Amino acid sequence: MADISNTIDFDVLKKFNQQGPRYTSYPTAPLFSREFTGVDFTREIVDTNTAAGGGPISLYFHFPFCEKLCFFCGCNMRVTHDRGLIHQYNEYLKREIDLLRPAIADDRKAAQLHWGGGTPSYLFPDEIRDIGNYIRERFEFEDDIEASVEIDPRGLTREHMVALHEIGFNRTSFGVQDFNPKVQEAINRVQSEEITRQTVAWARELGFQSVNLDLIYGLPYQTVETFTDTVNRVIDISPNRIAVFNYAHVPWLKKNQSAMPAEAIPSPDERLAILQMTIETLIDAGYVYIGMDHFAKPTDELAIAQENGTLYRNFQGYSTKSGCDVYAFGISAISQFENIYAQNAKTFPEYYANIDAGKAATHVGYRMTRDDHIRKETIMQMMCNLEIDKRRVERTFDIEFDEYFAADLPKLKPFISEGLVEVDAERISVTRSGILIIRNVAMCFDAYLEQMIKDKPVFSKTV
Repeated sequence: MADISNTIDFDVLKKFNQQGPRYTSYPTAPLFSREFTGVDFTREIVDTNTAAGGGPISLYFHFPFCEKLCFFCGCNMRVTHDRGLIHQYNEYLKREIDLLRPAIADDRKAAQLHWGGGTPSYLFPDEIRDIGNYIRERFEFEDDIEASVEIDPRGLTREHMVALHEIGFNRTSFGVQDFNPKVQEAINRVQSEEITRQTVAWARELGFQSVNLDLIYGLPYQTVETFTDTVNRVIDISPNRIAVFNYAHVPWLKKNQSAMPAEAIPSPDERLAILQMTIETLIDAGYVYIGMDHFAKPTDELAIAQENGTLYRNFQGYSTKSGCDVYAFGISAISQFENIYAQNAKTFPEYYANIDAGKAATHVGYRMTRDDHIRKETIMQMMCNLEIDKRRVERTFDIEFDEYFAADLPKLKPFISEGLVEVDAERISVTRSGILIIRNVAMCFDAYLEQMIKDKPVFSKTV
C-alpha cells in the first residue's frame, strides 16, 4: 500500500479535484439504458447458471423506508410512518423472490447477503424475522456467509438486534456522520454518542463478527477541531471498519440537500484539512487505509484481502467475495453479473406493476462489450489494489497493454510529474498521497467519462 504518512500535499491534490465516478461499477450507472429489459435479465440468469457451474451468489435487498429525512442523504428512500406501506412493500419483495428464484440453479448457494436502504432496521423485529426467514427458506446459505445489514441506532432496541442475529446477520454497519450536536441539528440527524455505543455493545454481545461505523466530512459547521473530537470518539469505540465519506453536495439531484445552510458548508480547503487530520489520526490509531474512504483494522478481512490482492468492488462498496453474481431485490436495486448490470424500477408504482405482471422489475440495464471488460479489470485493479498489473491484464485478455491503452496512458503524465503515480514495464502504481486520488487515476482508462461529464453534472468531486 502507498505510504501517505507526512506526504499529503493538498495544494497538489486540489489540481485534480473534479467530477468523477466512485467506480462501484464499470461502465457506471448513467450509461444504463431502457433498451435492456427484464426479458434480457431473466435470460441472463439462466445463462449464468451454466457459466458459473454452480458458483456462489450474492443477495442484496433494498429497504427504502426511513422514519426521518437526513438532509445530506443521497439514497433512494421514502419517509413514512404508515406501517401498511412497509408491509405492502415486504410482500412485493417476497413476490419478486418467487418470480426469480425458479430461474436460479438450486446448487448456487448464497455466500453474501446484504440489506441496505433506506433503513432496514426501521422494520419491526417481527417484520425482520418474517422477511429474513422467507429469504432463508428459499436460498441455501454457505456456512461462512458474510451477512451484513445497515442499521440506524435511533429508535433501535435490543430486540431488533436479536431478530437480525437470529436470521443470520453477522456484520453490521451504521452511520455516525458526526457526534457534534450543532452538525447533527443542521443535517437533521440527532444521534447521541450514548445510543451509538449501546448499539455497538449489543452487536458485540450477540456475536456480530464485524462492526462498521460511517462518518461524513464536508457537512455544515464542521471544522478540523470538531471533527477531530468525533474521530477520536469513534476510535475509542474501536469498530472493525470505518468509512469516511466525502459529502457529495448535489442539490440539483437531491433537493433535500437544499435544506442545509449552504453558507455553513466547509470551504474546499477546510474539507481537505479535515480529511488530512482524519487519515493521519486513523493511521496513527492502527487502522489500515484501504483506499477511497475505507479504513480497517489490520486483522480485518478487507485489509487481508487487499494485502493478498483479492479485494473486490461492487455496488455495496469494497468486498472480499469476488466472483459472485449479485442478485438484487427491491426498488432501484442493481443486479450485477459477469456480462450485465440490471437495475430495478426506481418508483413504487413501476416496481409494483412489473411484479403484478409477473415479470422482472428491471427498469434499465447494460450489456458489457469486450472493451468494457478490459477496462473494468484495469480500473478495478487500481481501485482495489492501488496498482495495475499490466501482465495480469495481458494474460486475461490476450492483449498488449501499452499498445491497447496507447491513447489513455498519456493521461497519466500530470500524476507522474507530481510524483503521485509511477509507471514501469510491469505496473502502474500510486505512490504517497496518490492513494487519495485513485478515482482520478482510474478515470484515465474510462472510455465514456468525457462525454458523460460534458453532457451534465452526474458525479461528485473526487477530493
